[in-house]
Amino acid sequence: MHKIIVATGIALLLNAATLAPAMAAGRFVARGVLAQSNGGVASGHVAGFRGANGAEGIHGRRTVTDGQGNAATASGGAWRGPNGGTAARSGETTRNSDGSWQHQSGFAAHGPDGGSIHSQGSASGNGQGDANFSRQTTANGARGTYDGTTSGASGQGVTHTTQATGANGNTYNGETTVSKTGVTHTGNCTNASGQTITCP
Repeated sequence: MHKIIVATGIALLLNAATLAPAMAAGRFVARGVLAQSNGGVASGHVAGFRGANGAEGIHGRRTVTDGQGNAATASGGAWRGPNGGTAARSGETTRNSDGSWQHQSGFAAHGPDGGSIHSQGSASGNGQGDANFSRQTTANGARGTYDGTTSGASGQGVTHTTQATGANGNTYNGETTVSKTGVTHTGNCTNASGQTITCP
């Protein structure tokens, strides 16, 4: 999903560039509402800014209903800092007339020094009180890499797994589970040669 997020962010920044005259003063905001023939409503807004030192960003949201209890909303944004760092985020949520719902979102950011982070996740519910979710986040930089996953479901608790590798090659692998019966955790560390070492 993070490729879609980045692509969306780039597209938003390109669209912002075409609004340069409107953004010359620093900020702009636009909103609109449109009635649908099925009894629903479509509404949206977009806002952006441009700073004197080169920072700029844009964010927008669109929501559509059909008058029958179904609704969908989507949003996206992209930002660029004065030092060259960039970030983008997008998300979408739908709600159905039977009470069920779905959500997915993610973000990506890149620092001027080459570090980056990506995260994507989803969640859903059946409208009867049952739900589940999952999210994965990865990051890398001069100090190492990180890969974490969190997931959970009604009645099953939440599980988080982590793998982190330092710049020296030492690696940590761990798993934590939270449930009605309590919290359990396991973890181990290895050095760059794959030998087990004591975790700090």
